[in-house]
Amino acid sequence: MSSTEGLLAGRRIVVTGGASGMGATLVGGYVRAGATVASLDLNPVAGEEVVKAAQPADRDAARFTTCDVTDRSSVDHAFDAATGWLGGLDVLVHAAGINHAAKAEDVTTEDWDRVMAVNATGTLHTNQAAFRALRAGGGAIVNFASGAAVRGYLDHGHYAASKGAVLSWTRTVAAEWGRHGITVNALCPGIRTPMYERTRAGLTPEELARHDAWLAENIVVGGRLGDPELDFLPYLVFLASPGARYITGQTLSVDGGHTMMR
Repeated sequence: MSSTEGLLAGRRIVVTGGASGMGATLVGGYVRAGATVASLDLNPVAGEEVVKAAQPADRDAARFTTCDVTDRSSVDHAFDAATGWLGGLDVLVHAAGINHAAKAEDVTTEDWDRVMAVNATGTLHTNQAAFRALRAGGGAIVNFASGAAVRGYLDHGHYAASKGAVLSWTRTVAAEWGRHGITVNALCPGIRTPMYERTRAGLTPEELARHDAWLAENIVVGGRLGDPELDFLPYLVFLASPGARYITGQTLSVDGGHTMMR
């Protein structure tokens, strides 16, 4: 039996970015933990595949809706469809985001606007849609931020800035929405994903050696990024559970100690 089995029984959850990476891990993991999950993403083919793989034999536990988080009308439509099917909402996990590499002096206005539109404005749109569904009965929002927002990120300044906006937004709405029984926290993950594996595959042997040496020095637990199922999913199940009801306004890191205060 999984250590998370049954912990989310009856929970109604929306996961954005559910077609790949950590979002896809959550769709399947939350269903196994007993939740009913609406997955939102811009990629319908991959999104439907993830939902199909997550679907148990005994209940209709996962559905997919196409959603562009940069577009308010798309978000509102997707949330209306998702919460209508779910019969309400208990938790939003907003995992959708993009990254883009460029030296600070080379970041174009177009690069900046694109990353901000997905990572920062997408957080605005999805959180406001979730608020409308949660304000009557309370619930939880978990926004994906990044250790880059805390420590900076060489050659990804616009990404770090967008995730800094997520941190500030999260603390503010946690203070404003707490009176409605809504908790809002930001997550800084350091987890292996298919995108990360593709990045590794594109490195030269010398680059890979430098990268792995950096991981060994900066991630104090194991010297590597975490495993999605073993290191990431159990914590995210807890954050989506009633047991996390008294945690809000926090920047929570699940990254082997990389984002600790030093």
